[in-house]
Amino acid sequence: MELSQTHRDALRDILRWRRDVRHFLPDPIAPDVLDRLRAAMDMSPSVGNARPWRVLQVTTPALRDAVIANFEAANAKAAQIYDDAKRARYNNLKLAGLKVAPVHLAVFTEADTAQGHGLGRQSMPEMLSYSTVAAIHTLWLAARAENLGLGWVSILDPAAIAKTLDVPDNWQLTGYLCIGKAAADDDTPLLHRKDWQENTPTVWKEV
Repeated sequence: MELSQTHRDALRDILRWRRDVRHFLPDPIAPDVLDRLRAAMDMSPSVGNARPWRVLQVTTPALRDAVIANFEAANAKAAQIYDDAKRARYNNLKLAGLKVAPVHLAVFTEADTAQGHGLGRQSMPEMLSYSTVAAIHTLWLAARAENLGLGWVSILDPAAIAKTLDVPDNWQLTGYLCIGKAAADDDTPLLHRKDWQENTPTVWKEV
């Protein structure tokens, strides 16, 4: 299949409007949409076709409350690295949509999966985690194509999350994701609008 300018334009629009969403509407996501998002992850690349990502959809209120408590503790600790002025700006970012987002996904990497038979990861075992990241990014773009936002919550104690969700010892948390309808659409990232950090150009040079 030879892709056209129409495809390139659509992909550019999805990339441009993809946001790390922090403010969600509580509207539920239809099951058929979630099925399409899962199917999109099925098409993700992975080292040796290992497909090491393991996804838990967290729906139990007590488990969600434990995740929120985990975030709040980690967020308070993270804020301490900043001076008073920067800390105030940090606290103003409202870094999680955990309390409102209708869908929570805990995405783990199975660290010693037999799938893929070890191909491509003998010298770089971290390729398994990179494969999971690629699956998350595929999900992120697919969610945007469904007019949904995704937020990646990285301010967490991953070992505590694994314990809370009672996963096998060889599962490592790669990402905790919130998905839902964004409270507002904007083609300017929040961290730009809040004067936290502008984009820097990709370093790409010949050697």
